[in-house]
Amino acid sequence: MLIAACVFAALAALVHVYIFVLESLRWQDPATRRVFGTTEETAAVTQPLAYNQGFYNLFLALGTAVGVALVDARRDAGIALIVFGVGSMLAAALVLVTSDRSKLRAATVQGLLPALALLCLLVWAL
Repeated sequence: MLIAACVFAALAALVHVYIFVLESLRWQDPATRRVFGTTEETAAVTQPLAYNQGFYNLFLALGTAVGVALVDARRDAGIALIVFGVGSMLAAALVLVTSDRSKLRAATVQGLLPALALLCLLVWAL
């Protein structure tokens, strides 16, 4: 189960790197605007917010990836970083869906892999 947790955590980190790219590097691209359902005007106004938010996603991904990398050598530290990273990703997904029910699909993309990682860690710990 620990290996499964690490796989789900690594996949969650990759999803969050992808979200970083969309929000911080490609926010005003037409394809990205379609993904987020924004207009050209809204994307221009919200660019600084999206840029900042994208980096939050990147930092969570990096912390999670470091945790996965540490699991063999420093198990306690690795697991702590994984739990913090994927726990934060899951919490953000819950905030997203509770703030706007129409964002259920996005929240699922953002939160499913972290939830599976946490579930695997829980089963492993028991």
